[in-house]
Amino acid sequence: MWKPALIGTAAVALAATAFSPQAAAAEGAPPPGRIQIDVVSVNGSGCPAGTAAVAVAGDNTAFTVSYSNYLAQVGVGSKPTDFRKNCQLGLNVHVPQGYTYAIAKADYRGFAHLQSGATGLEKASYYFQGMQQTTSTSHRFSGPFSDDWQTTDVTDVDALVYAPCGTQRILNVNTELRVSAGTSDPGSTTSFMAMDSADGSVNTLYHFEWKQCS
Repeated sequence: MWKPALIGTAAVALAATAFSPQAAAAEGAPPPGRIQIDVVSVNGSGCPAGTAAVAVAGDNTAFTVSYSNYLAQVGVGSKPTDFRKNCQLGLNVHVPQGYTYAIAKADYRGFAHLQSGATGLEKASYYFQGMQQTTSTSHRFSGPFSDDWQTTDVTDVDALVYAPCGTQRILNVNTELRVSAGTSDPGSTTSFMAMDSADGSVNTLYHFEWKQCS
């Protein structure tokens, strides 16, 4: 069960979930107990105050971020700065003692309407405060296109970046949408790309990979 909360609230917490000691000790298994995520900061044109929400999974396997006003566009009705929108979240993930985590996979979704000749870009990255390792991926879309879009970024096991054991580090999650008119006519048409979900399902889903600290 997902428990949503508007960004800017003090915290988003998981209800305690029962696990057997054997399952908790298994390699990669989620930890028992209570996981809490504090939203430390939220910045960017893609996530004005009150338009984004964070929710965490009851089984400790993932968390989601959803948006209601994350749209980049060019053409008729657009401002010069609308071609690019971004959102940066600073999250403090509190985990049970003796465990650490990495982001193993991320799913992104939305809707795009791109005229013939126009292009769209979805870019995402995440990193821990004070660490040089950054996981970053980009996905490009070309018009004509008018449909839901979805992308999935998977990090290889040997490339996973874990939060340092015994040290609380902010997880920075950055996303960006960008639209270019290209060879389309921005004077008579509009192209846009949105990180949204009209059917009420999640926009972005971040999958945890867990391990026990040695």
